[in-house]
Amino acid sequence: MFRGITNLNLDAKGRMAMPARYRERLMESCQGRLVITIDRDGCLLVYPLPVWERIEEALVSRPNMDRKTRRMQRLLVGHATECELDGQGRILLPTPLRDYAGLDKRAVLVGQGKKFELWDEDAWTRSRDAWLQEEDEDGDPSSTLESLVL
Repeated sequence: MFRGITNLNLDAKGRMAMPARYRERLMESCQGRLVITIDRDGCLLVYPLPVWERIEEALVSRPNMDRKTRRMQRLLVGHATECELDGQGRILLPTPLRDYAGLDKRAVLVGQGKKFELWDEDAWTRSRDAWLQEEDEDGDPSSTLESLVL
């Protein structure tokens, strides 16, 4: 399980150093092979290859006559790019994916269980603040963490 938030810097070549606390687990589970694709919220999704392969299989096995399915296949599978951790634990983020997510220098890696989200730092801060504001305005007690687990 990947959890937590890490602030990162991208180097001039568009490489991101995977935090050390995840590297060993990624090397064991997928030999450092990852798949990166886009998310509708404007971030990138980073999956260990075996996790991505299950998602991809489920996506491509759905009938593509359905417009929503076709759109999801085009966006997720169409943008999916295999990447590999280098000897220093870095990933080269493809330019089209960096451009999509607005990644330039400062980024935030957010653990989401079986995957990561990779955000431009400013976009993450704006989105997080908006989500917190929405939750305050909803006033829905069922949306609290305690209501989910208790």
